[in-house]
Amino acid sequence: MKISARNQLRGTVVDVIRGQTTAHVRIELSAGSYITSSITNEAVDELKLVPGDLVVAIIKASDVMVGKSV
Repeated sequence: MKISARNQLRGTVVDVIRGQTTAHVRIELSAGSYITSSITNEAVDELKLVPGDLVVAIIKASDVMVGKSV
């Protein structure tokens, strides 16, 4: 697979939690480091995502927000 996005994080699917139309896919990037993606249930089915799958989280964004509690 070739893709232009440079922010590619390899990891393992930990959870796939389905909602009515979207699913939250939780990916462990390294020990204790996680990222969660919201994708359609249809995409989950097409990719046949299940816990234990090795995946790549591809991040393509024009803005990245940072917050700090006061």
